[in-house]
Amino acid sequence: MESKIKEYIKLQNHPVAIIQSDTCPEGATQFKEGRWGCVVAMLNTASKGRTAALSAETTMCVGGKAGLGFEKYPFGWIEYFLSTGSEKVDRFELYKKSPELAREFITNGPNSMIEKLPPRKKYLLFQPLEQVTEQQGKPECVAFMVNADQLSGLVTLANFDHSPLDATKLLFGAGCAQAILYPMVDREHCYVGLTDPSARKCIDKNLLSFSVSYERFLEMEAAADKSFFTTEAWNIIAKRI
Repeated sequence: MESKIKEYIKLQNHPVAIIQSDTCPEGATQFKEGRWGCVVAMLNTASKGRTAALSAETTMCVGGKAGLGFEKYPFGWIEYFLSTGSEKVDRFELYKKSPELAREFITNGPNSMIEKLPPRKKYLLFQPLEQVTEQQGKPECVAFMVNADQLSGLVTLANFDHSPLDATKLLFGAGCAQAILYPMVDREHCYVGLTDPSARKCIDKNLLSFSVSYERFLEMEAAADKSFFTTEAWNIIAKRI
């Protein structure tokens, strides 16, 4: 489907639909089995117009498996990798002050969210939104790769028809979890993501993600024509994007 929001925010790339599938489309970009790759790189690929297909078998990154909802984080290594390392983990990220804080984050964050997901199909497709067909069924969520001006428009639109101040959230986590897992689980809120330093090397320095469940996306699409996007204030911003 074509997106009004894409036109209003002058998006130069493609909104990406996240779709469950039992089959891999012919010609889809995939990781080779056994070879590590960052899920966010595939999201970036889809935003440039190519469909990517990911599965538990081809996603070697532990964070990627969790960020796509395929598998929970297994304990015993990841809590040290995310924090201060150990005698057996000499490469670590210092994203958490201690293994205990990392373990608490994983338990109450991604692992808890994954428990709420219905059974997964084999593949999760990242597909340009306008290429999605009715036969594929309803996407799980939609992810935009945006700059600061475009993000301001999306965050403002998310609050246009909602009274709560937290219509958009930014939660700590791996880039793929921020952009994919969180909006797949929480169907009401929008999520800003790709603040994860490990994922940022796979995208342009000026981009962040804005992700929303497909149901909420349709509501925002319907509201766009009656919103601030039609005002002079937004027109001034749109001209400089």
